[in-house]
Amino acid sequence: MKIATFNVNGVNGRLDLLLEWLEEARPDVVCLQELKAPQERFPAAAIDRAGYGAVWHGQKSWNGVAILARDADPIETRRELAGDPEDSHSRYIEAAVRGVLVACLYAPNGNPAPGPKFDYKLRWFERFLLHAAALLETGAPVVLAGDFNIMPTDLDVYAPERWRDDALFRLEVRAAFAMLLAQGWTDAIRTLHPDERIYTFWDYFRNAWGRNAGLRLDHLLLSPSLVPNLRSAGVDRHMRGRDRASDHAPAWIELDAV
Repeated sequence: MKIATFNVNGVNGRLDLLLEWLEEARPDVVCLQELKAPQERFPAAAIDRAGYGAVWHGQKSWNGVAILARDADPIETRRELAGDPEDSHSRYIEAAVRGVLVACLYAPNGNPAPGPKFDYKLRWFERFLLHAAALLETGAPVVLAGDFNIMPTDLDVYAPERWRDDALFRLEVRAAFAMLLAQGWTDAIRTLHPDERIYTFWDYFRNAWGRNAGLRLDHLLLSPSLVPNLRSAGVDRHMRGRDRASDHAPAWIELDAV
């Protein structure tokens, strides 16, 4: 079972690129972020023609998340985090697919930090940590996949010394990620590639792609029962080099049958 996460940075503007990758990579489950489309403008028909069922939580102009399943219909179980009824951002959706519960998230960026946006990011992660703990308590096989907007370690950023005060790398957000791991979640890519510099994001500015000045922002975390099934993990970094590409590349894992 191949599960991927891909921040598409505009699902309609980059639909051709997404469909091309789906045909190439043939993931069984895909978590998409930054749809940048309201609910009614999600390209469900085109994705259906590509062989994927979908559930999605859209939002005009910004945010937006979706879960796709090849030759299957995801069964939606949740589309928001509890704890803040005034939070209108489309950042979370959850669905059951082929015996696995898949959570797709698009965490807040948080910049500039410190400031209100960073405070919102920390509050959002507090809510997410509570829900992640509740998911673990069920004992179900769960994958948390998406754009966490966190580089967990120095290995995950091309120039750590330049990012210490950024909302993606401040001690507070790395501590939040460490708390997830302490709950019992496993960072799949880092588990299989413990010492390798692996990036999933390259900015459009300052020739970041050409210089390989990347960040690892996109993660797939496994609940304990899935860890023995982990076979491989990687990043389809070539997608970042395509014409009109997203600034993110798809990250993926392969699991033995659950």
